[in-house]
Amino acid sequence: MSEFDIKKEMKLGRITVKKILKAENTSVLLGQELTVKGWARSVRASKKFSFVVINDGSCQDSLQVVVDATLNNYDKVSSALMGTALSFKGKIVQSQGKGQGLEMQATACEVIGTVDDTYPLQKKATSLEFLRENAHLRMRTNTFGAVFRLRHGLSFATHQFFSDLGFFNVHTPIISGSDAEGAGQMFAVTTFDLSKPILDAKGKVDFSKDFFARPALLTVSGQLQGECSAMGLGSIYTFGPTFRAENSNTARHACEFWMVEPEVAFADLEEVALLASDYVRYLITYSLTHYKKEIEFLAMREGGPGEIHIKNLEQIANAPFAKISYTEAIEILNKSGHKFEFPHSWGNELQTEHEKYLAEIHFKGPVIVTDYPKHFKAFYMKQNSDGKTVRAMDLLVPGIGELIGGSQREHDYEKLLSRIRELNMHEESLWWYLDLRKYGSVPHGGFGLGFERALMFISSMNNIRDVLPFPRTPRSLDF
Repeated sequence: MSEFDIKKEMKLGRITVKKILKAENTSVLLGQELTVKGWARSVRASKKFSFVVINDGSCQDSLQVVVDATLNNYDKVSSALMGTALSFKGKIVQSQGKGQGLEMQATACEVIGTVDDTYPLQKKATSLEFLRENAHLRMRTNTFGAVFRLRHGLSFATHQFFSDLGFFNVHTPIISGSDAEGAGQMFAVTTFDLSKPILDAKGKVDFSKDFFARPALLTVSGQLQGECSAMGLGSIYTFGPTFRAENSNTARHACEFWMVEPEVAFADLEEVALLASDYVRYLITYSLTHYKKEIEFLAMREGGPGEIHIKNLEQIANAPFAKISYTEAIEILNKSGHKFEFPHSWGNELQTEHEKYLAEIHFKGPVIVTDYPKHFKAFYMKQNSDGKTVRAMDLLVPGIGELIGGSQREHDYEKLLSRIRELNMHEESLWWYLDLRKYGSVPHGGFGLGFERALMFISSMNNIRDVLPFPRTPRSLDF
């Protein structure tokens, strides 16, 4: 860090702990009088001096500040409790302690915000469940500071990956008039007074009088609109919130989550599968390059998987992904001799336990499963010539199961229309989607990645509630 950079940082009134501790040329910092601001992680006080460990959220590490008793407000600083917001001005010096390179010798301190003994975060071990109940404060902990810095990193890496490949980021609607998945589990959007909605002559809700003059829903996917965009821009991706009104209280499900959905024109399933595997490798490599300390901290936390997690990520980032058909997957499960809770005969959906067995035990790494039975897959997937399966793919990873689901889309107008009618879907609401197959239709495909699932996989966190800043789950709408 040059002197010019320091001055640039100080225009913001402070320099971050990360800038100090990660400086390539520490000699430039030595003797500099700087200002740092953050929250006290610990205070060790004596009559002559105190050690205050301060963290500002900029990195996993904290800065030790040595405070001399000659400071005019020493008593106030030395008695500060964990969580107190402080501003220190002082000189950067070589640390005398082991395991740390630089520290600050304070020349002045301001107590910005105090806490009392009701502050929920203490030095003692705190359960993840307790921290979920205090989600407004949990980013101040080492664990959740690491999680949400890593979340930022994966978000940035996503944009970098697709932008470098020439993809365009498209913002698709949050409010939708159709169910992209045909699942029906969607949140309704209305301006009606729910205690007295407007009814028609038959006593049913008259949506023609509502804001959009028809039923409106929160989107479950931006895929259909993404396909429209790909038909003009070639290669696009969406990255935004999606919503599912599933009354599911598992560690893998939330009502509001983020999806990454690329869509590529002139592409078949093989190209989509290759894009998916390259993307996963990129996320892992980027994370290990820029956020390894966070990943290591989370892996080594109490209950974490330990060093083996880092080795597994490194192996996945550099190894080819296995690829099998759904039919081959069923054969593997049938021959495994493993006792599964759910059936695994041909025609049944693969459950998480099946997916984990394939990825963790049989292949010991990621595996792409293709060509699923059409009866449990979405209406828009391209049908195979056997009449039973579709050009679908799922990317399975150890510890999570399905990380990515995608397909080649049906680009034949008559086949798509027939499938919509076969499933008794609202044909009239999909007129524009059918139009894509009438005007210059081309083979195309894409996939969806649940962003939180990817974060769980890389961070080694076991619950989706712990990778969302403010999780939305059934009967939970705090914060």
